[in-house]
Amino acid sequence: MPSRNVIKIDIPNSYYHVYARGASRKTIFIEDEDFDYFLGLFHRYLSHEEATNSVGLPYEKLYGVVELLAYCLMGNHFHLLIYQKEEGAMPRFMRGVMTSYSRYFNKKYDQSGSLFETRYKASRISSDEYLMHISRYIHLNPDDWKKYPYSSVRSYQDGDGPDWLNDKRMLELFSSRKSYMDFIEDYKNIRDVYETIKHELAN
Repeated sequence: MPSRNVIKIDIPNSYYHVYARGASRKTIFIEDEDFDYFLGLFHRYLSHEEATNSVGLPYEKLYGVVELLAYCLMGNHFHLLIYQKEEGAMPRFMRGVMTSYSRYFNKKYDQSGSLFETRYKASRISSDEYLMHISRYIHLNPDDWKKYPYSSVRSYQDGDGPDWLNDKRMLELFSSRKSYMDFIEDYKNIRDVYETIKHELAN
């Protein structure tokens, strides 16, 4: 029976919480180099700069049609918050990232077969309130979330993120960067929201 959150609704101008785990929950990021390679794929597809492969052919450029609003890469899974402007753009982006990373990982560690549990799961976000809570959930994934190097939280705090990370849509919902960071740190009265999110992730 297919998971209910494998993307079935592909709607333009929509927000999605996207996540994927390693097959059998195995580790998908072993060394710092692995995290960096995955982040490099965001640059490849979402930067305004054109990227080319080893023979000089350009990779698909999705700058302007897919926006990455927030991310967190953990040892055996990752979370992304994505805004899709055009129908079909997010699936193309995710296919490029996950296929490229799987090839890199399997070659580096001399493995074969599926690296990920499924291609990915995506839950459409239909309200600003839920959008804010999803961003907080993503940023609070690591225990040491304030110092964690493989999430977008420090870019939100400092305002010096890469061009492939778009924090503007989220910050428009707050009065300032500090207001957003205060929201992240406010753990009160969010248990029910987190339980809802965790229930969605489990299916």
